Amino acid sequence: QVQLVESGGGLVQAGGSLRLSCAASGRTFSSYTMGWFRQAPGKERDFVAGITWSRGSTYYADSVKGRFTISRDKDKNTLYLQMNSLKPEDTAVYYCAARGSVYIRFRADDYDYWGQGTQVTVSS
Repeated sequence: QVQLVESGGGLVQAGGSLRLSCAASGRTFSSYTMGWFRQAPGKERDFVAGITWSRGSTYYADSVKGRFTISRDKDKNTLYLQMNSLKPEDTAVYYCAARGSVYIRFRADDYDYWGQGTQVTVSS
């Protein structure tokens, strides 16, 4: 059974940085795609960034391109999201997700496993 555990959320001022981590276990992830999603109150869960575990190909939502960087450490089975130049509109619960395919998808429904989420709050 795949388990995903996020950490690293918190409160930060606009313009600041945070790094989220997601520890993954329970499977060999070489044929998986991993992603970060976020959900603000009253809104849908939106794609933020994704990475193919084996090749390391990365994908970003337009709203975070140039500010966020997704990466993974294969040896530690850990996914990261480095968030720079944070804005108040980045405030949301951030979720780590895993999809049992090497093909990237951008809808939450296409992901098989989810972490519990971590709150990111950006103050103005």
